[in-house]
Amino acid sequence: MLGIFRIGIAGIGIMGTFHADAITSGAIQGAKLAAICDSSAELLGKSRSRYGEQVAYYGSAEEMMTSGEIDGILVATPHYDHPQLAIQAFAHGLHVLIEKPAGVYTKNVREMNEAAKASGKVFAIMYNQRLNPMYQKLRELIESGELGEIRRTNWIVTNWYRTQSYYNMGSWRATWKGEGGGVLINQCPHQLDLWHWTTLLTPKRIRAHCQFGKHRSIEVENEVTAYVEYENGASGVFVTSTAESPGTNRFEVAGSRGKIVIENGKMSFSQLRQSESEFNAACTNPFGSPECWNIDIPVPPGDGPQHKGILQNWTNAVLNGEPLIAPGQEGIHGLMLSNAMLLSTWTDQWVDFPIDEERFYNELQQRIRMSESRQEAVR
Repeated sequence: MLGIFRIGIAGIGIMGTFHADAITSGAIQGAKLAAICDSSAELLGKSRSRYGEQVAYYGSAEEMMTSGEIDGILVATPHYDHPQLAIQAFAHGLHVLIEKPAGVYTKNVREMNEAAKASGKVFAIMYNQRLNPMYQKLRELIESGELGEIRRTNWIVTNWYRTQSYYNMGSWRATWKGEGGGVLINQCPHQLDLWHWTTLLTPKRIRAHCQFGKHRSIEVENEVTAYVEYENGASGVFVTSTAESPGTNRFEVAGSRGKIVIENGKMSFSQLRQSESEFNAACTNPFGSPECWNIDIPVPPGDGPQHKGILQNWTNAVLNGEPLIAPGQEGIHGLMLSNAMLLSTWTDQWVDFPIDEERFYNELQQRIRMSESRQEAVR
């Protein structure tokens, strides 16, 4: 058992700095910011001014991983680097916490998960929305059976509005090569994880329609409508956009015992006194309907401990074996939904789960090559 968990941060941009501030402020008990690495000398210089000489600074992740200064690494680099750096860290005997998403394509993430399992180290992912009281309560109600058998899910999350100036901030933004996707990989990883995590449903197949650069000058998807079928016979719809204003964030889960709705910071439960199946079997009135009670579900105020909570949980898991709230291996579930939606659009057909990972990877590489060819032609 370690007395102090020495953390190194790979990537000291916006999120890396956010996490570094949390650790150095003393908010994460048992944790110490021991090192930072980044390929940018400018960012390292800013970090040195911010955190002082008690932290070690490195120009590469390999240097930091082999320094002997750290016990675990928090990966806050661009999406493509997450699996690569995690695998490298496991090989050096380090614990790992990756920022979301787990990666860009599941083939690579599966390799990361296998490396994590073989290493025996503590592996977590920054799914901080799992600490949101609303989603914790939803999972609790579904897991306890109070909603009955899940029959339908419907999530409209179009409040991810982004202007063209947002996409113009960096040439890597909203490109297949730079980010590996758009709204699904950048804005929606939390919703895709929560969709899977709260409902406890296993997808069977999906049909999606992604629109690329709709109302924006970008090459990746920024509007998506997807329909999924689950193994238990339930169905689900997922709609998202970064070009809609005003946007909506409404999550409905309907079961045999009623319906739960999360919207505008509130959670309501339209609860049936009798399951729909039992009512239907006994009802002789052609236009009858089950008795329904409309209940406002009480949940603690606020969004929960969020990022600091995940950081603390990872630290506790390393120091005293506390169960992980967001195991890193579970990052593949939301990413597979994302990959499946793109693959369905690219191939114009249904996609079965688990997806054909090799086909998705090849389709992605094809789009990267096409993008590079267009850029070369312009030059």
